[in-house]
Amino acid sequence: MWPILLQFLRSNAAYITLPVAGVIGIIGYNIESILSDKYTPYSASIEDKRAERITDDLHLKDAANVEKLVYKENVLGRNLSPSLEKK
Repeated sequence: MWPILLQFLRSNAAYITLPVAGVIGIIGYNIESILSDKYTPYSASIEDKRAERITDDLHLKDAANVEKLVYKENVLGRNLSPSLEKK
């Protein structure tokens, strides 16, 4: 009996696995929609952010006074090993 059943399953595997995969997919999709939060917070679009940066007159007038260009600390000393630190 088992060899006949296994031969049937082997010859019709595509017809059997497709509906099973579909049912499992539908169940998983519904569980995910029940459990997940569908709220996405608002953020401004990339075009709006770019337009805001371009129209910022304070940064365009004096390019040497940009905060990102100011040297604040030693770059090589950020992740210094304790054995290399000065005592």
